[in-house]
Amino acid sequence: MLELRGIRKSFGRIEVLHGVDLQVRAGEVHALLGENGAGKSTLMKIVSGIIQPSEGQILIDGQPRHFPTYDAAIAAGIGIVFQEFSLIPGLNAVENMFLGREKRNAFGLLDRKAMRTRAQAILKKLEVDLPLDVPIARLSVAEQQFVEIAKALSLEARILVLDEPTATLTPSETEHLFKVMRELRASGVAIVFISHHLDEIFEICDRITVLRDGQYVGSTDVADVTVDQLVEMMVGRRIENSFPPKPTLEPAARIVLEAVEVQLRRGGPVSSFQLRAGEILGFAGLVGSGRTETVLSILGEYAAARCTVRVDGAERRLRDAADGLAHGIGLLPESRKDQGLITAFSILQNVSLNNYGKYQRGHWFIDFKKELACTQTAMDQVRVKAQGPRARVDTLSGGNQQKVVIARWLNHDMRVLIFDEPTRGIDVGAKAEIYQLMRDFTAQGYAIIMISSELPEIIGMADRVCVFRSGGIVATVEGSAITSEQIMTHATTGKVHHVA
Repeated sequence: MLELRGIRKSFGRIEVLHGVDLQVRAGEVHALLGENGAGKSTLMKIVSGIIQPSEGQILIDGQPRHFPTYDAAIAAGIGIVFQEFSLIPGLNAVENMFLGREKRNAFGLLDRKAMRTRAQAILKKLEVDLPLDVPIARLSVAEQQFVEIAKALSLEARILVLDEPTATLTPSETEHLFKVMRELRASGVAIVFISHHLDEIFEICDRITVLRDGQYVGSTDVADVTVDQLVEMMVGRRIENSFPPKPTLEPAARIVLEAVEVQLRRGGPVSSFQLRAGEILGFAGLVGSGRTETVLSILGEYAAARCTVRVDGAERRLRDAADGLAHGIGLLPESRKDQGLITAFSILQNVSLNNYGKYQRGHWFIDFKKELACTQTAMDQVRVKAQGPRARVDTLSGGNQQKVVIARWLNHDMRVLIFDEPTRGIDVGAKAEIYQLMRDFTAQGYAIIMISSELPEIIGMADRVCVFRSGGIVATVEGSAITSEQIMTHATTGKVHHVA
């Protein structure tokens, strides 16, 4: 149904796509894989008319097509759901679905009833029940995701591009999305699926095309390839083990942070834990179990019913994240783009945020040479790949953006680093680099709390794991007890006990 031949794209003198080919059949889910920066999103923006190719051909049903605009691609039956939602927060689901394509009656007035009826029919087909009259901003991330998909289907798309659609979904929401995708596939829709989760590729996709550094590497049926082979195609080398070996922890290691008691809501469970120098303490549990809220309450950013914390043995009442910084605690938030970075700023400006006092010269001046040198040192320490400290953050891959957030906290001389979903939206090669950085930090004496929804990540990285359920810690597991079976049993049944 969709064929790309020899697609090239240059921005100025830099060519980012080097003659890419792609064939997507009707009634299949086709995975488009590659590391961040491989050219996947650029290629899909060409398919959808958002940017124009420098060379190459787009064919639909064997006929050459040219899409000068996004609207032209829509008219040809192409719908795309971007990783970053394109919804208007103040409008409701119906208004968003028909934005710019509003139905009107014979008098030229908005036909709200017709739009609502059509929206209800599409959502019913998706088996999604969500409120149609509230602003999008009040819907959950999963509900917003399905509004995006419904918007694409309202265009009667025959070719549907899904760019990282499961990045913010729970396992049950992901399974529902896959059910919808299977039904669309059965109806003859061609789906291009972009994901960094290789287990999802093997569950839902029929064929795979891999890009690397803007070049076409190859295509294969899912049944004919292994995970290791896919990784090697994506990164150009074999990654034997993404997770570094776990060191043996010193029994007498210093306790750097202790949550004596944390109660998120009155009448709820009371949690406690200790974090030691040189360890990675995993926080596991289902979405909504209280993992992130517990961390935010310690930092004074969440109004918990009770919260008693000791830092280096002394009881502290942290008022906010800035207070946490003053006591050597840095948070790498779940959403790096919304909460951790100002992407329109340079690396230099992001690394220096909240830390200009370090460069102060006198009362009124900044030592810019010192700022530049400190930024470069931090970049080198976490191995940021960029043209230099003055490169804009929004030009970097997801993995390098995450490294910039880490560099900022290293520049603050932190002792405790809290990683909330550290590898979300990051490709397999960059994940391995982040994991190695975390182990490098603990070898230097840093203490790390890692919140993650990915069980393999928790199992592969954590020295001990606190399992959360219903707002509190229900178990702490370590050693050979750190298994998916143990963690999920505690996360779903909530039986409270300590497993040594």
